[in-house]
Amino acid sequence: MTTTTTTTGTGPDAGLPPTDPAQLPLVFAAAFNAGDARAVERLFEPGAVFVNAPGEVVTGDERRAATGRFLALGLPIRIEVRQCYVAGDLALLIGDYLIEGEGPDGPLRDEGTATDVARRGADGRWRYAIDNPPGTAR
Repeated sequence: MTTTTTTTGTGPDAGLPPTDPAQLPLVFAAAFNAGDARAVERLFEPGAVFVNAPGEVVTGDERRAATGRFLALGLPIRIEVRQCYVAGDLALLIGDYLIEGEGPDGPLRDEGTATDVARRGADGRWRYAIDNPPGTAR
């Protein structure tokens, strides 16, 4: 599965967490590229965790701050969803991402293969439970 997007669309579900887990990274990319921290936050469960580096996990305000640091770069993200595995209300998402451009301190290139876990809520929409950008990095 290979998909990339930079817009959220204009329908009634625009910007909401998706009902298809494979679309979650793409909705995230659209919100990220719009610089919309509130829209990004809607894509996470309240207790979601963010992996800064292998073994370094943050949640709550620290997770929001970590996401905010990426947003503050003002650079676009591209995401290619490679695989999505669903088991009931859980999904494992594997995707390649690239953040590249002229950052505040000069040229920046941040890329990797994320391994994320999403959960379907009672509303049928998928949200990140674990956001693991370093994913498969050793």
